Amino acid sequence: MQGNLTDSLRKLTANAEALLASRVLTAGDDWAGSIERAVRIQAAADDVVRAVVQQARQSGATWQVVGDALGVSRQAAFQRYGKPTDPRTGEPMNTTPLHGVAELAVSVIDDLASARWSRVTEQFDPTMRDGLPEEALAAAWAQLVGLSGEFEGHGEPEVARAGDVTITNTPLSLEAGDYTARITFRDDRTIAGLHIVEGRTS
Repeated sequence: MQGNLTDSLRKLTANAEALLASRVLTAGDDWAGSIERAVRIQAAADDVVRAVVQQARQSGATWQVVGDALGVSRQAAFQRYGKPTDPRTGEPMNTTPLHGVAELAVSVIDDLASARWSRVTEQFDPTMRDGLPEEALAAAWAQLVGLSGEFEGHGEPEVARAGDVTITNTPLSLEAGDYTARITFRDDRTIAGLHIVEGRTS
């Protein structure tokens, strides 16, 4: 484990030195190259944090301690750095969220706010389609507007992998209330769950 940290620190140092050297050795207007090198530094720094978190966990630090140090909840820390084991198989679980899922969640919210009910229900998996028909979805959104007024906008989705699905939590602002749209996506990009929860989840 110490080797992982040492390797990560070497990579971070090499990337930082490459950025500094490039600003001296290349034309002053090569900002694209500098940005690419800065992104590599960011990724290398993330690897250093990951290695230190793994060491901390192996030494007995709780997820609460890790979360406090990172300025997030223990659940958020676990979702980012944990290595859960699937209780069904004993194998490590996939913790990588569905690619592009934040944009997918925003498009669903935009469709809801624009009364494009059929575009939302077309994305439902069979269980959701049976349980929440288009008319019921429209009625639920109308009830939300009746309670808190017109939709005003949304924040950035928070994304986490949970077993076989990816869950997005997106803050919603209505005229007189704040909510969270919790949308669960399967890997085939169908919607396995859609809930509007009162208040903000983070």
